[in-house]
Amino acid sequence: MAASSTDAAEMARRTRFGRLPERIRLEDTIEERPAIAPDPARDAYNEDEWLVRTCL
Repeated sequence: MAASSTDAAEMARRTRFGRLPERIRLEDTIEERPAIAPDPARDAYNEDEWLVRTCL
C-alpha cells in the first residue's frame, strides 16, 4: 500500500514538474517606449537656485 501512494505522489510530481516551462523569446522581454522631446525649461540653469541650494 505504501508503494502505491509513493507511485501516486511520484506521478503527481512528474505531472507538475516533469518538463521545463516554455522558452520566452528575447523580443517578448523588452519593453520599448518612444522617447519624449527634451524640455528646455527643465534643464535651464538658474544661478539663484544654485546659490540657495549650496550656500544655505
